[in-house]
Amino acid sequence: MLRSKILVWLLLCLVVTANAQGDYGNNSAIGHYFEFRGFRMYSESYGNGSPILFIHGNGGSIASFDKQYPYFSKQYKVITADSRAHGKSIDRVDSLTYEMMADDYDALLTAMQLDSVQVVGWSDGGIIGLLLAIRHPNKVKKLVISGANLWPDTTAVNVDVLDIVKPVYNELKQLQDRNPDQANTFKQLRLLMEQPQITLSALQSVNCPVMVVAGDHDIIKVRHSVLISEHIPHAYLWIQPGSGHGIPVVFSEQFNHNTNKFFKEPYRLITKEGRFE
Repeated sequence: MLRSKILVWLLLCLVVTANAQGDYGNNSAIGHYFEFRGFRMYSESYGNGSPILFIHGNGGSIASFDKQYPYFSKQYKVITADSRAHGKSIDRVDSLTYEMMADDYDALLTAMQLDSVQVVGWSDGGIIGLLLAIRHPNKVKKLVISGANLWPDTTAVNVDVLDIVKPVYNELKQLQDRNPDQANTFKQLRLLMEQPQITLSALQSVNCPVMVVAGDHDIIKVRHSVLISEHIPHAYLWIQPGSGHGIPVVFSEQFNHNTNKFFKEPYRLITKEGRFE
């Protein structure tokens, strides 16, 4: 029973990488391990130009953004990595928090001698991106987040999604000591069920422009994405019609175009007469 529930969870995670092409995430020619903060973080980079950091979601990996790398590497330096307890990154620490992961990416950028970058985060990667902007504001020039949430309850996450994940989490929680090979899966599920805990006041400290992206049938409730955009001082909001959580994959052309435009153009603060345009 446990194995079948874990399989369901893994299949849900793999939806975002099911059509991954090429060697992204497994490119031995350019892959590199960085060792810091008690673990080894696997990273790959592509292209040249202004740097963009891509941060994948829960249960994902470098391969999650395979539809973005070919597009952006033509004009940017694309930086990507397997987050702590994900993919090829080697993590033997018991705990896992979004704050830890945000600090990991700060350490990665420091190790790569990058003062500041533009950031794209999908799902949990969006949460990490927000925390990177909150905790290390000088590192983030602009930020795009797709399907991110501030807290894990039903005011933010649609209840039918929690109904799928919660039974798997509860069973793994009871059996974690007897299933050490599932340690990372449990840490990922615990992260999903218990975190994040980002306050609205913390969003006020985000000083970079942010584009908040969500599907109108996303895992995250639309009103929660609106709430996020309303509390970030310089934010745009893009709600994609007819979409769930997988905008970077299912609507990759629109996502790539809109993200590139957001990065290329100055942020516009639209008020007063500007609202008529």
